[in-house]
Amino acid sequence: MAIAAVPAYLGKDFSQASPGLRFGMYLPLWGEDSRSGELLWTTHDYNYRSTGQQREERRFPDINKTAALRNALKLNKSDLATMAALSERQAALAKPLAVAGRLLTLHAEAVAPFTTGLGNEHPLENGFAFLNPYGLPYLAGSGVKGVLRQAARELAEQGWGDDQGWTNDAITALFGRAGANDADGETALQRGALMFWDVLPQIAGDALRVEVMTPHQSHYLQNGEPPHESGQPNPINFLTVPPGSKFVFHVQCDLPFLAQLPHPASELAASGRWQQLLSAALTHAFQWLGFGAKTAVGYGALREDEAARKQRAQEAQTQRVEAAARLQQQRLEAMSPQQREAEEARVWIDAFRAQLDAERKLNKYRAGSAFDQARAEVLRRALALQGEALRREAAAALRESYKFTEWPSKKERKLEVKQWLTQLDGQA
Repeated sequence: MAIAAVPAYLGKDFSQASPGLRFGMYLPLWGEDSRSGELLWTTHDYNYRSTGQQREERRFPDINKTAALRNALKLNKSDLATMAALSERQAALAKPLAVAGRLLTLHAEAVAPFTTGLGNEHPLENGFAFLNPYGLPYLAGSGVKGVLRQAARELAEQGWGDDQGWTNDAITALFGRAGANDADGETALQRGALMFWDVLPQIAGDALRVEVMTPHQSHYLQNGEPPHESGQPNPINFLTVPPGSKFVFHVQCDLPFLAQLPHPASELAASGRWQQLLSAALTHAFQWLGFGAKTAVGYGALREDEAARKQRAQEAQTQRVEAAARLQQQRLEAMSPQQREAEEARVWIDAFRAQLDAERKLNKYRAGSAFDQARAEVLRRALALQGEALRREAAAALRESYKFTEWPSKKERKLEVKQWLTQLDGQA
């Protein structure tokens, strides 16, 4: 039976551990000696200590690898809850920065498997990047910065059509500079204005995925033999985040630092210009570069999450409407009662005129419709007005509406409405 290389007091059931622990510390790859019961997790040991006979180097069988990876893939309820909580925490931290114009947030969706951290040390020789102490997959902010810097460079080279405004000065201002020498031969360093948050994928489904790469030329690449087509394939398993998983990119900008840089870099802080450039770099990275490891063979391809984009646009519109309503309310509260009445009356009179224009274009008036109800409400509110000019304005709008719909068919009702309009005109 395959076991993990951990003390016996930890037990053998690690199903409630995080994926990072199950893939790392608790991965059951090693077996037990069928004769002595000795745990076999050392590379070399001595079977018969009295004679000093040395065992051969042990390799865990492929069946152990497959079963171990399968056990590491599953996300339990605690993992899913932690994944959602981390996303909510990032969103809460991002909100005040976004309101202040110091953060760009972009939602994306994986269209191909995503993997990262393959170079990390691991018994299977292919690691994976898990965020400690949560043990969940993540893309380090430094990796995001590297991809977006390359995307900005490619756009600045103008070999990709519209450069979207990227220049070498903009790249230096936003990403910083390292490695260049100044006139005295010393290394000139400059920090950038951008800070890149770690990306925490919201995994589609309840498990990671195993992918396989099968190199056929190990005899040439490792043993120095001439390349040929009869090499033995060597399947190598590695972990990935499945397609359909959601990624949220948060990029923070130090606006005071950016504003104090020399011209023209300082102009990037005005009117959200840095956000426009970064959005263009992200779009380019989605289309041509990818994120994480093995991007040259299609891994890490992302696209903007269209549903999330529409939702953000709707939320932004709602926020603008609410902000405008708050400003209007503050204006009304600062006015005298007469001024407030006039301001509010013009709003609903104009709204009624707009509704009348819409009804004319449709030309489908029906007695007893919502338009009749709106007109009755306008008449009621107009009769309660104090200002003569406003009463006459409301009467004019109502008379205009009756030219479109004709007067009420009942004689008594028609006379009543005309008397009210005459009263509004100040002729009563």
